[in-house]
Amino acid sequence: MKLRNALSAVLLAAAGLAAPVATAPAAHADTLICDQYGSTTIGGRYVVMNNRWGSSAQQCINVTGSGFRIQTQQGSTSGGAPLSYPAVYLGCHYTNCSPGSPLPRQLSRIGSAPSSISYTYVGGVFNASYDIWLDPTPKTNGVNQMEVMIWFNRSGNIQPIGGRVGTTSIGGRGWEVWQGNNGGNDVVSYVAQSTLSGWSFNVLDFVNDVDNRTRVDRSWHLTSIQAGFEPWSGGVGLAVNSFSASIN
Repeated sequence: MKLRNALSAVLLAAAGLAAPVATAPAAHADTLICDQYGSTTIGGRYVVMNNRWGSSAQQCINVTGSGFRIQTQQGSTSGGAPLSYPAVYLGCHYTNCSPGSPLPRQLSRIGSAPSSISYTYVGGVFNASYDIWLDPTPKTNGVNQMEVMIWFNRSGNIQPIGGRVGTTSIGGRGWEVWQGNNGGNDVVSYVAQSTLSGWSFNVLDFVNDVDNRTRVDRSWHLTSIQAGFEPWSGGVGLAVNSFSASIN
């Protein structure tokens, strides 16, 4: 589970740290997952995980051939950590690696990492978060040392870990930049200045900005690329319509 200091826990949390996920057969027709850490694969390339790490209340996701939709969300919290991080990913998350995963890979050996994401939003308190995980070692289990969060959307009184350190332009778009530590890893967050429901971009554009701001350098490893939601309350109907990522 994620660790947070008292200040950051009042407001917000970073995504994706959880116990090992339980694997399931690959999804062909729609697949319903309600197990706390249940997962399946789609497209012979990506893993979709329920990842209800912050709540004992039931959460179910309906996995399609290209993404997933939150179908049931019975939890609610008014502050602190979110309930979960249902997400689709390329790479490795607590030893559960996507089929034929090209990750982990050292950043110096990556020329580009094109990715595309499409979201559907509904009411509730949540963020739509795209996570990039980095570590000095080719780690496939446990907590990475750097989490890069791209907030495509936020709804409700929530904010990233740490404090706002400025703004920047990446991929032709404006972003608020936040930096902090959740007690387990460093976090750099990029919050879209206007809501994005979809985008195609190069993951390395954000990694390079993190490289300029932190101790991360080209000797570090990219371990996974993830896209999903952190709900605090509500969220039924939130969906990742499609997701793609590749490592060149």
